[in-house]
Amino acid sequence: MLKMILDPMGGILLTNDGNAILREIDVAHPAAKNMIELSRTQDEECGDGTTSVIILAGEILAQSLSQLERDIHPVVIISAYNKALTEALNIVKAISTPIDTTNDEEMLKLIKTSIGTKFVVRWSDLMCKLALDAVRTVATEESGQTIVDIKRYARVEKVPGGEIEESKVLNGVMVNKDITHPNMRRRIKNPRIILLDCPLEYKKGESQTNMEFSKEGDWARAQEIEEEQVKALVEKLLELKPDLVITEKGVSDLAQHVLVKHNVSAIRRVRKTDNNRIALATGATIVNRIEDIRDSDVGTNCGLFEISKIGDEYFTFLVDCVTPKACTILLRGPSKDILNEIDRNLADAMSVARNVVFNPWLVPGGGATEMAISVGLHAKAKTLASGVEGGPFRAVADAMEVIPRTLVQNSGGNAMRVLTELRAKHANGEHTWGVNGDTGKIVDMKEYGLLESASVKIQTFKTAIEASRMLLRVDDVVQAMSDVGVDHAT
Repeated sequence: MLKMILDPMGGILLTNDGNAILREIDVAHPAAKNMIELSRTQDEECGDGTTSVIILAGEILAQSLSQLERDIHPVVIISAYNKALTEALNIVKAISTPIDTTNDEEMLKLIKTSIGTKFVVRWSDLMCKLALDAVRTVATEESGQTIVDIKRYARVEKVPGGEIEESKVLNGVMVNKDITHPNMRRRIKNPRIILLDCPLEYKKGESQTNMEFSKEGDWARAQEIEEEQVKALVEKLLELKPDLVITEKGVSDLAQHVLVKHNVSAIRRVRKTDNNRIALATGATIVNRIEDIRDSDVGTNCGLFEISKIGDEYFTFLVDCVTPKACTILLRGPSKDILNEIDRNLADAMSVARNVVFNPWLVPGGGATEMAISVGLHAKAKTLASGVEGGPFRAVADAMEVIPRTLVQNSGGNAMRVLTELRAKHANGEHTWGVNGDTGKIVDMKEYGLLESASVKIQTFKTAIEASRMLLRVDDVVQAMSDVGVDHAT
């Protein structure tokens, strides 16, 4: 279910993304603050599993309480948790299967699992395709290493209006800008593009400068010199026969006039991040000094430059690029809040696709992996040499069952009966059986087609158990007092 959160400014947040909810709420308890950090870590590392990590860590801590009440020392519990984590990771390795990252069908199935419980599940086919296209576009090879930087090079532009089905990945870049002069061209096929990081206007001195004029005509001459300098800059650019000039700084009226005369379009005050993405998409090089510009710096990979009006704003499209290394995902939808939620869900989907590129292994979803670990840890607990560690070891095993149990409860099933059936299946070595989130019944996840990224699971278990171990090391909470108004005698 979705949560509606009111922020202090009166805005609303509609989401069921664990990290987004925890980021917004205000918490006073220090241990709870520590738990909220877990979800942020999980989101930055994997992008998915933010709710799972909180539920799992909370359950492990709840199970630890009974161990502490039996007077088992925290150090012993921590040592048992360490062994349990190692064993859990071995089980994940044993039940994981490889995935071919070039196979579209397998990749789309995997991405679908990450948004199966999210708001956009109704448009899951479209969202999965958007995520996969975006990740494949920005994937680059550098010195034998694959780099997928979705944060920097796959930008999401949210434009309210239209239908969600109209969302698409552009094979190029879209920027919320218009041309500087109304007479400039708004549509150019195969443009030659120059990207600048310097202004096309008169450069003022660094320090304060005073000018004294003795003759009447000197002031007019000073103005002329300024104009000549700007003209010289623009003419240097025009030698390269550009169709479009994009700069991060300003463009003066005179420069615009000269550019219009030569039928060149200009866009000014573009964000640094946007300029970097345009450079990657069009093959241009960003130039800092016009004097240094060369023919090889001009971008020619763009198929079409066009300015379109969407809603009541103008957007610049640089599309139909040849092998772009950056892209823009255009999201349409009925309102800002819904678009923000789609953006969060899409970010999760893209993160999952990115993770699989680096770690192409899958594990069964629907609580099957957690159940396999639970059954495996219970079996291992009997073989431990130290009898004291058996309790904490079993505590982790019991805590793992919280994921399949929650899935059954969410679908309105009978948790006791379903978990008993599931335990029996796993005890027989059928590791791929899990819970169907729609019906609450148990199914074979391999046949059902619900497989998740192993890296997300591994990170979830590591973060949850590591956090539990850290909180168990705490034996007291002390508040640091400020000196103001405190009687030193007390």
